[in-house]
Amino acid sequence: MGDCPMRLRTILLGIMIGISAAGQGLTAEKSLRLSVKEYRDKMKAGWIGQIAGVSWGAPTEFKWQDKIIPADQMPRWQPEMINNAFGQDDLYVEMTFLRTLEQYGIDVSIRQAGIDFANSGYPLWCANNAGRTNLRKGIAPPDSGHPQFNKCPNDIDYQIEADYSGLIAPGMPQVAVDLGERFGRLMNYGDGMYAGQFVGAMYAAAFFESDPVKIVETALRAIPPDSQYAEMVRDLVAWYRADPDHWEAAWEKCQE
Repeated sequence: MGDCPMRLRTILLGIMIGISAAGQGLTAEKSLRLSVKEYRDKMKAGWIGQIAGVSWGAPTEFKWQDKIIPADQMPRWQPEMINNAFGQDDLYVEMTFLRTLEQYGIDVSIRQAGIDFANSGYPLWCANNAGRTNLRKGIAPPDSGHPQFNKCPNDIDYQIEADYSGLIAPGMPQVAVDLGERFGRLMNYGDGMYAGQFVGAMYAAAFFESDPVKIVETALRAIPPDSQYAEMVRDLVAWYRADPDHWEAAWEKCQE
């Protein structure tokens, strides 16, 4: 695209999403424009932010359950920590999804997504491991993530690896939802999958919205309103609004 005039370096997002989004309609009243330069900048920022967050937080995993980590116990951030990302399943599983999309396109089938995930060679845990094991046994998706065959379908696996779906769908939360139907169902089911669709939809919305609450509300419309995950999100938003200057209050309500 280097020889194209700048006016052609624009992604015209004509979002006419009147179709169902996992039982909840997502609608848009206007088209949205984003230059390729701005898209790449925000996309890179989102990806690097995920890498930094995962790498920085990894040393604290499982050490402060049901507690807020004291500020003086947080690892001191150092730029070289970014290299700790290569061994994090939050990140390398997404590489498989993106490679599948690169090879077979945005309309890739859940069958092909399952084949590629089954052929991955990195270590996995919980729902990811159960789903891949099922695929390798010949249990095809979406059954690979179904509770009948998967003992941990509601685990957070797709939630922590759904970032890609929104990063490649600026302003299009429905695309993130649709990708979840093909990649999230490989290992998750129900709230486990809705969680990833919610995260992906937030990323997609964040390209054009900076208000965190509005981003959350947009993503909330992407998942079934009667799901437990949606109920949890509504509760947290209500608790935040009750005391917006003290996030700890919402955290304590969640713990209750």
